[in-house]
Amino acid sequence: MIAQRERTTRAPLTAIEHCRALTRHHSKTFYLGSRFFPHEQRLAVWAVYAACRDGDDAVDEGPPEGAADRLDAWWNRVERAYQGRPTDDCVSEALAWAVERYAIPQGAFHELLLGLRMDLDGHEYRDARDLDLYCRRVAGVVGFMIAPICGYDGGQGTLERALRLGQAMQLTNILRDVGEDAARGRLYLPRDVMDRFGVTRADVMDARLSPQYEALLRHLCAQARDWYREGSAGIPRLHGRGRVAVATAARAYEGILTSLEENGWDNFTRRASVSGTRKLLMIPGVLWQLRGA
Repeated sequence: MIAQRERTTRAPLTAIEHCRALTRHHSKTFYLGSRFFPHEQRLAVWAVYAACRDGDDAVDEGPPEGAADRLDAWWNRVERAYQGRPTDDCVSEALAWAVERYAIPQGAFHELLLGLRMDLDGHEYRDARDLDLYCRRVAGVVGFMIAPICGYDGGQGTLERALRLGQAMQLTNILRDVGEDAARGRLYLPRDVMDRFGVTRADVMDARLSPQYEALLRHLCAQARDWYREGSAGIPRLHGRGRVAVATAARAYEGILTSLEENGWDNFTRRASVSGTRKLLMIPGVLWQLRGA
C-alpha cells in the first residue's frame, strides 16, 4: 500500500484555482475525471496537470526559435518546486505544495522533459518502439504522477498499467491530431507502419484520405484500444474515488477513437471529440464496471 506524505502546509488555493481553470480550458475530458477525486487529491491533480501543460506550451506556444529556452525555464520551475522554493508563478507554487503533500516522483517530470525535447529535436518515428517511447515520456509517466496522489496497491505492476493507460491516451491524441501536427511539420505515425500500409509522409502532409490511410488508422486505433484494456486492468488497484476518476477519463478518452471512426477517419479537416452529454452518459457504465472492484 502506498501512503501519502504527512501534510505540513496548506494548499495555496489562489495558485491552484489558476491550475483548475487551466485544466478545464485545455482538457475537458481530464477535468471531468478529476472532479471525482476527493478534495485535496483533486487540487494536487490540477497542479500536476498544469505543470505538465506548462511544459507542453513551452514547446508549442511562442516563437519556435525560443522554444528551447522556454523549456529550460520550465524545467527550472519544476526543479525549484521540488526543492520547496517555487518561483513566483501559480503553477510552480501549486506544484511545490503537491509534491510536498504527495510522493510524486521527480523522475516522471524528467521523462516528460525528455519527451518534449523529442519534439524540439524533430525526432523521426521510425518504428513502434519510437512511438512507444514518445507516448511513455509525454503521457505515460503522468500515471506515475497520479497514482501516488490517490494511493494504490499492487506495487510496480499497478504503475506499469498506469503507464500503459497514459500511453493509450497519448496515442489517441496523436490519431486525433494528425492534421494539426502536420501543420506544424510534425509526424508521429511510425514510418515502418506507414510503409506497411502504403502511406507516405507526403500523403499525410498533403492531407490525402485514402483506403490505405484508413487501414493505417484502423490498425493504430486497435493498438490504442489494446493499450486501454491493458492499462484499465490496473484501475481496481487504485484507492477510493481515484478509481472512478481515472476510469471516467479513460472511458471518455477512448471515445475519441469511436468519434474518429464516425468521422470517416478524417483527422485532417475534422476533429474527433466526445460531447459533454456523451461523457456524462458514460459515467453510469463506469460505476457499474467498478462495482465490487
